[in-house]
This record gives sequence, structure tokens and C-alpha cells, in this order.
Amino acid sequence: MSLRYPTLLAALAAPALVSAAPVADLSLVQKHLQSVESMTASFTQTDRGGKVLTGVLTLKKPGKIRFQYEKGVPILIVGDGKSLWFLDYSVGQKQRWPIGGSPLGILLDPSRDMRGIASVVPTGNPETVAVDAADPKHPEYGRISLVFVRNATAPGGLMLQGWVALDSQNNRTTIRLSNQRFNAPVSNSAFQWRDPTPASGRK
Repeated sequence: MSLRYPTLLAALAAPALVSAAPVADLSLVQKHLQSVESMTASFTQTDRGGKVLTGVLTLKKPGKIRFQYEKGVPILIVGDGKSLWFLDYSVGQKQRWPIGGSPLGILLDPSRDMRGIASVVPTGNPETVAVDAADPKHPEYGRISLVFVRNATAPGGLMLQGWVALDSQNNRTTIRLSNQRFNAPVSNSAFQWRDPTPASGRK
């Protein structure tokens, strides 16, 4: 694996490491992802250059996600069910990717079978489960490494703590979550957006 998992776990998982770790069950991760219909959380994002941004994440399956950044940050990332959009209001530009062509696709498609694309990564901590996922048929989609902690009150018995996404250009982004809330009603209007390009009126 190309990612440095001790560094990742130190960033995302607070519990101290222990020597004896049970074998994590990939089906448990699949059950968690299938049990989450919606989620809201606060997030902290760190890019490969060390720049840190914060904001609020809203997710609704299938295919909808919104990264609403802190006040004063003129960018927005929205998945509207079909496409993932990167919107930069400071320069009036937008970029689009198919949902399935993004590392985030595994979080947004409840029907996705992880067995052919994901593997459990040993963490040394029985309370922490890490999974690395990439589509071997589509390396251009990048890869994502998800970190969970066991929590009986969370869907499927796991609480998503965050992830590291690595795109096809080797740009790494680390997301750490807090204040997670699962399966509360989320309106589809949360995934509407204003087009930043000139002479356009999409909302």
C-alpha cells in the first residue's frame, strides 16, 4: 500500500495502539456503509501541502454529498446524485467528474460490493478498522483509505472517523470527521448549488 497507515491512524484515531488486534471483517464495513442513508459531520481537511480547512459535510445516498467550507473560503464541492462538482467562486470556474470516477464513490453507492476493490489494513488496535479501496480496472479513479472505530451505537457497529483520498495525480487529501450524525432527514435542496461561471443561472 502506498499510504503511510501509522501516520494516517495517528491523525484520525485517538486510542492508543495495542499489540493484539483481531482480524477486521470487511463485511462489517460493507454493512456500515449500506446502513448509512445520510450523515452530517464537521470536517477538517488537510491537503498534501499541509493547508487545513474546516467545514460541514452533508451526505445522502445515493450519490449526494456536500462539503460546505468555513466562511471566507470561496470553494464548494457538491455531488448531486450523478456528478461531483468542484466549484471555485473566486475565479468563476467549475469542474465535473462522474460520481463513480471519484474515490468518494465508495461512500456514496450503497450497492457497491467492496470485495473486489477493498482490503482490510492491519492497525494494531482492536478498536480501529482501516480499509483501503481502489478499483483495479480503473486506476484513474484514485484510491481511498477509510478509518473507523468500533461503536455499538453507530450504524453497523462502526463510526467513520475519516479518510485519505489519493487521486490519479497523486494529490492526497486527509479528512477527519467529528460530531457525526447518521440517518437524520436531509433535504435534496442541500445539494443544489450556484454556478460560478459567467452568464449562467444554475442553482
